[in-house]
Amino acid sequence: MRSTAITFMLLLLSTAGVFSQSGDTLDIEIAKGEYWWGGLSTEGHNTPYGSHSKVAHDLWANNEGNQTQPILLSNKGRYVWSNSPIKYAFDNGHLQVTSKNDKIIFGEAGKNLRDAYQYAVKHFFPPNGKIPEEKLFTHPQYNTWIELIYNQNEQDILKYAQGIIDNGYPPGVLMIDDNWQENYGVWEFSPRRFKNPKAMIKKLHDMGFQVMLWICPFISPDSEVFRYLAREGMLLLDPQKTHDVLWANTQEKAAIIRWWNGASACLDLSNPKAEKWFKEQLDHLVEEYGVDGFKFDAGDAHFYDNGVISYEEVLPNDHTALFAKIGLDYPLNEYRASWKMAGLPLAQRLRDKGHNWTDLQKLIPDQMSQSLMGYAYTCPDMIGGGEYGTFINLTSIDEELVVRSAQVHALMPMMQFSVAPWRVLSKENAAYCLEAAKLHTEMGPYFLELAKQASKTGEPIVKPMALAYPDNGYEMIKDQFVLGDDIIVAPVVTKGAYKRKVVLPKGRWKDDRGKIVNGNKTIEIDVPLGRLPFFTKEDQ
Repeated sequence: MRSTAITFMLLLLSTAGVFSQSGDTLDIEIAKGEYWWGGLSTEGHNTPYGSHSKVAHDLWANNEGNQTQPILLSNKGRYVWSNSPIKYAFDNGHLQVTSKNDKIIFGEAGKNLRDAYQYAVKHFFPPNGKIPEEKLFTHPQYNTWIELIYNQNEQDILKYAQGIIDNGYPPGVLMIDDNWQENYGVWEFSPRRFKNPKAMIKKLHDMGFQVMLWICPFISPDSEVFRYLAREGMLLLDPQKTHDVLWANTQEKAAIIRWWNGASACLDLSNPKAEKWFKEQLDHLVEEYGVDGFKFDAGDAHFYDNGVISYEEVLPNDHTALFAKIGLDYPLNEYRASWKMAGLPLAQRLRDKGHNWTDLQKLIPDQMSQSLMGYAYTCPDMIGGGEYGTFINLTSIDEELVVRSAQVHALMPMMQFSVAPWRVLSKENAAYCLEAAKLHTEMGPYFLELAKQASKTGEPIVKPMALAYPDNGYEMIKDQFVLGDDIIVAPVVTKGAYKRKVVLPKGRWKDDRGKIVNGNKTIEIDVPLGRLPFFTKEDQ
C-alpha cells in the first residue's frame, strides 16, 4: 500500500482486499438462559439481549456517538466477530448477523462470558502493552466546557484552574475545550482571547496540571488553510467532485459535511500527506506552547457515509479508526468515537449524557459495555452531565444528581469534572463531591495497577458481575460493578434513594465503613447522600 495509514488500516482489519470480500450471513438460535453483549457502547443499558429481545443494530457507518466493535459475546461462551461492520438482529429467540463485505466468525470458546471474552481478547483485539498517560487514572480530570462553553479564554481558564486549587481539589488533567482556536483547522490560539498562551500553560503546569486541547478533523471552509489543503488534495472530496459553491483556487471540490458546529470540510486521513500535516499542527502545539495532549472529538463514522471520495478507498468506519490512530502518538489523549481500537492505549469517554436520572443510570451499564468490547481505559461522561444548557440557569440543577454522579465516577478508572461543584452546589453537597475526588486520588495507584494489567492481559478495569463472577446468574445486574476482581462498587443512581440492595458473591466482604459481611446473598444497606458503598473482598 502507499502509506503508513493504510498499513495501519490493513493491520486493523486483519485482511487485505476487504472490498473484494463477499458478504456473509449467520443465523443462531439463542439457547435457554443465554444473554448477549457487544456492538455499541451506547446500547449498554439495553443489554444483555436475551431470548425475548427484539432489536436490531447496523454498525455500518454508525457508532451512535461512541465506541463500536464488531463483537458479540454470550454468557454461554459463544462469540461472533467480523473484520468489517456487522448488522445484528435479535428476534424472540433468534439472532441473525450479516456483513456486507466480509465473513463472520462464530464459535464457542467455553461455557461462560469470561471464556468468550478471554478468547476474543486473544484472537481479535490483543492489548499492546501500553496505557494512556498515567495521570488520567491517578487524578481527576477537569474540562472547561460547562464553565466556559464557546468562550474559551485565557483569563477564565486560569480562574477555573485556580478555583480547583482553592476549593481543595487535587490538580490533574485540565482539558481546554472547543473554541480556543482561531478556526477549525487553524490550530493556533485565538489572539483575541489568549494574550500569552505559552505563559498560561506554564502557569497551569506550575499549579500541577497537565493540559489537553480539544481538536477535530474538520476544516473551516472559508479559511486560508482550507484553500491550501484543498489545493494539495488533503481533504475528502464531494461524491461528484462538484459543489454548489465554486471554491477558489481548488482543482477538486471538497466535500462539505454537516456536523454539530455547522458545515465544514474534513481531512482525508487515508492520505499520508494529510496525516503528516495534521500531526505537524499538533506537534507544533506541543513544542511551541508546552501542550501535553489532545481531546480528539468528532470522527464519527456517519460523517463519512455520504459517498465522499478519499485518497484510499476505505469503509466509513475505517475513517474513524484512522482518526483514532493519530492519538497513539500522544499518550495524553481522549476519544469519544472509536471503531476497532480495543486493546490500544486510548482513553475512551462515554458520549454526552443529559442532566437527568435516566442518563445517570446509563453510566454503569454503558461503561460495562465498553469493557466487554475490549475498551479498558474508560471514562464516564462529565460529572452531572455534559449538556451545557442545563447549567446556565442554576435553578434547574439537581444537586443530588451531581453528587451521585460524582460518586459513580469516583471508583471508575477515570473521573471528569466540568461544571464547578463549588459554584453550583451548597457547601454540604460540594463537600461530598470533593470527597469523591479525593477518594479517586487515593485509589489512583490501584487504578494505575489495573490499567497496566489490562495492557498485558486485556482484562477490563470495570467488569460486569457476570464477567467477574460467571455462572452465578448475575447477567441482569446493571447498577453495580466490579473494580478489578475484588472490589464491588454499588453507587446510588436513583433520586431520593437512601437505601439500596447489593448482591455479594460467596466470600467475606468488608464495606466502606469497615464492617465485615458474609456474601452469597443480597443485602440491603443505608445509603445517605454522603455515602458511596463499596465492598472489598477479604482473604479467605
